[in-house]
Amino acid sequence: MAIKATVFKANLQIADMERHYYQDHSLTLAQHPSETDERMMVRLLAFALHAHEHLEFAQGMTDDDEADLWQKDLTGSIELWIDVGIPDEKLIRKACGRASSVVVYCYGGRAAEMWFAQHNAQFQRQKNLTIVSLPLETTQALARLAQRTMTLQCTIQDGQVWLSDGENSVEVERVTLKQQ
Repeated sequence: MAIKATVFKANLQIADMERHYYQDHSLTLAQHPSETDERMMVRLLAFALHAHEHLEFAQGMTDDDEADLWQKDLTGSIELWIDVGIPDEKLIRKACGRASSVVVYCYGGRAAEMWFAQHNAQFQRQKNLTIVSLPLETTQALARLAQRTMTLQCTIQDGQVWLSDGENSVEVERVTLKQQ
């Protein structure tokens, strides 16, 4: 019998002063059995950073033809494709061909650094690709915020990002490795 996904509920309150986006989102996240809390929380962070009424979680963990998150226009064209982790370079190239904009949030410390160094030449050819690295300390702190039912506040101002559950707060460090 297959192990089923674990369902997480998140009430995410976003105050993004840079985009003038202030909204509450009630989200349901399905955590694949092989997905860590760290990866799931990076997906949630990516949602907060790019929040939009058409942004949705997709099946990127189990389907190479889908992003982890994506935003489509009313015609079904992919405006934004977001992947987390260290995806295969060929899948990123394919995503860049399908979407107007592609963002990868890589993490994992040394493994992410080696992944970027190994594929940097190929990444530079993709004009619609942005790659952001999240330090290991940041993603581990995010993982500690994971609860089956969460109420989180995300504040984005002056290039800084804070994610808080009311008791614990994480300053999210981001290093842009490639900008589109």
